[in-house]
Amino acid sequence: MKLVVVGLGQCGGRIADEFARLNDRAHARRGMNIITGLFAVNTDAADLSGLSVISKDHRHRILIGGRKTGGHGVGKINELGAEIAREDADKIVDAIRTTKGFFETDAFLLVAGSAGGTGSGAMPVLTQFLKERYIDKPVWDMVVLPFEHEESTEERTVFNVATCLKSCYSVADAVFIIDNQRYVRKDSSIQSNVSKINSMIVEPFYNLLCAGEEKKSKYIGAKLLDAGDIIQTVVGWTAIGYGKTTAPMFRFPSGKTDFRKKGSEIQKGIQAMDEAISELSLKCNPADSRRALYLVSGPAKEMNMDMVKEIGDYMRDIAPEAIIRNGDYPREKGLVDVTVLLSELSDVDKVRDYYVRSTDLIPEFKKRQAETEDKLKALDDVSKDIPSLL
Repeated sequence: MKLVVVGLGQCGGRIADEFARLNDRAHARRGMNIITGLFAVNTDAADLSGLSVISKDHRHRILIGGRKTGGHGVGKINELGAEIAREDADKIVDAIRTTKGFFETDAFLLVAGSAGGTGSGAMPVLTQFLKERYIDKPVWDMVVLPFEHEESTEERTVFNVATCLKSCYSVADAVFIIDNQRYVRKDSSIQSNVSKINSMIVEPFYNLLCAGEEKKSKYIGAKLLDAGDIIQTVVGWTAIGYGKTTAPMFRFPSGKTDFRKKGSEIQKGIQAMDEAISELSLKCNPADSRRALYLVSGPAKEMNMDMVKEIGDYMRDIAPEAIIRNGDYPREKGLVDVTVLLSELSDVDKVRDYYVRSTDLIPEFKKRQAETEDKLKALDDVSKDIPSLL
């Protein structure tokens, strides 16, 4: 499967940069391209300068709203981010349309942090614009939720997240929810934490995108998972997970397989599946999903029918009402990994929590604004007899 990836705002741009690294890895190691276009869009020129891999020309690093922001961002006001995106949407779409290999694209993936101004404001606007222009291609939004400390220190963060989630869900074909807090490593520095988190967010897409682009027959699975399967699975609120376990690099022929070795092989797949479920991008109940997908990847000799059956039974047990699609990809060396998608989630506690908290905040915001205006008016009244120098 091939994607056009558009990163919006600082968070979205950095994750798009990780997708660029992912595509470089696929090209170098597997001789394939899984990303047809990579773009970073921002109202802040400094943020665009901080990217490493995305091409530096103006068609791939796109500065919008220069007249209104002077290239210094929108200061967390996502209404302004949305307004600027509406004005400059043609500029972004024109850059996407002229990219080499655009006709091969299977879907769009827009990425943004939901707590900021540019990304959370621009993503639903650009999603709607792309949906109107390219009705035959799905448009998916990846919404990155803030860290807990960001929510506790700034109430505007909660409001931005809620408005972003609601707006994106109303226009996108699917919304991948990425909860930053689930990836935090407490003993790491902020910079290394953010870098590692971005890498972990992107990693589950590697085999998922590569499997359907494979050209070498020995690496094509018995059950191929292609773009059509993914598109039919990814709908509405979606979580993605990835798990892996080590497998022997070399196997010496030894005639019949010992029952313990057989059990160990199956257990490796179950361990990888366990990790994929526990490391989902969003805390959710798998039983609430109506569509699900899993991809097993590993050395061909490590993947057998018993392993695939056990993983399938596992998925059926935790998502009993879901339409489940699956595939295998005999590509990895030295490990067995599993990628899981849970989609069309009917209930998401995290989203409900943001909606409730934001609804409670709106009257408080209005009350504070009214109090501020009253105090300013009182101050003006006190000063009315003082002569002005203007």
